Amino acid sequence: MEFITADEKVQLQAKLQTLKDKRPVITNRIEEARALGDLRENAEYHAAREDQGMNEAEIRRIEERLATAQVVDQSQVPTDVVFVGATVRLRDLKYGDVEVFTLVGEATGGRGDDVTEVTASSPMGEALLKARVGETIRVDAPRGEIRFEVVEIL
Repeated sequence: MEFITADEKVQLQAKLQTLKDKRPVITNRIEEARALGDLRENAEYHAAREDQGMNEAEIRRIEERLATAQVVDQSQVPTDVVFVGATVRLRDLKYGDVEVFTLVGEATGGRGDDVTEVTASSPMGEALLKARVGETIRVDAPRGEIRFEVVEIL
């Protein structure tokens, strides 16, 4: 089961509605391109059909995600444990760098330069989940193992 924050659910629902609203626009593009003639060599028709397929695939993905994801009730999550929606300050034990991460269900890219989003299903997210202040977590990254100390849950 996947966990998402209430904000992420709202964002997913808005994205889903935007994609559904594109359906008539894409359908009109297909009809206009079909009216141009021979479909075998009609690049606009094929591009519109490809857009339609990608749009429908994304709609199905988001609908499935919304149907199976559980919204985290932040009031029920202990404040001393990292969980979805938590923002944490970590210290890289090798280099001593301190960075701030937010554990999310799906990356949105909207947190800003000071905070890095980490999805709960990524290696970093899996290592962070349920960690406590003072604990050392180990992340198996593509370039090798990285160890962090959980400095603070913000």
